[in-house]
Amino acid sequence: MSALRKVLVVDDDPVVGKSFDRVLSGKGYAVITAGSGQEALNKLEMEDYDVVFTDIKMPGMSGLEMAEQVKARRPWMPVVIVTGYGSPDNEARAEAAGVSGFLRKPLSPEMIEGSAQKAFSEKDATPQNASAAAPMAWPEPTTEPSTPNRALRFIKNVALFLAAPFVGLAYILAFPIVGLGMLAWTAIQAQKKKSEAAAMLQPTTPAKPSALKTAAMVIAAPFIGLAFVVIGPIAGLGLLLWFGFQAWGKLGAKALADRSGIE
Repeated sequence: MSALRKVLVVDDDPVVGKSFDRVLSGKGYAVITAGSGQEALNKLEMEDYDVVFTDIKMPGMSGLEMAEQVKARRPWMPVVIVTGYGSPDNEARAEAAGVSGFLRKPLSPEMIEGSAQKAFSEKDATPQNASAAAPMAWPEPTTEPSTPNRALRFIKNVALFLAAPFVGLAYILAFPIVGLGMLAWTAIQAQKKKSEAAAMLQPTTPAKPSALKTAAMVIAAPFIGLAFVVIGPIAGLGLLLWFGFQAWGKLGAKALADRSGIE
């Protein structure tokens, strides 16, 4: 007993698929249906079919787009357009893709069976039919970055590594200067407040709490500035080490990624 010839019917209207099944299932055909162009492509990727019947107007991918993709990868596979919305533009596009023919709705049993027989005869007469058993492989989108982009990222990482010591050195040099500036600014502010407080005091007026606050600020100002001077170099060295480790880490990760890509 010969194997059933598989017919793929692509239409978002299930009535069409049932019509094909009713006409062809008893004549040695296995009818499989798909409700969209993408579903049909998925089925074609998983197994082989002998002929494809497809509607034009469907949600998402149109039947014409699907037919073009199928014929581009399997030119020997018959594809028949089934539609009630025929137009010269659609027919011209379908013929350019290499479809086997058109079926106009409403369909009759004679139309369905005659079109299937014609499509199978066309496939049997096609020399490339010997390759039909090979599974259809749709191209996978490539996500590997291009060589120019990888080169730019490598240059950026090297530049970051080379700049890290200079950035740390800038912090080391800048922090003492900033600390001395803060010391001078604090002393000036304290002296200014002390002068204003002295001008406001009367000989018989007891000292106000603000005078004590001003005196405390004057005493604390040198220690605040000294703290900036002492902590500044330490913070700069810490930042220098941090930048260095970050740059080395990125270069190491890049080297591992490149090695994995080469392997």
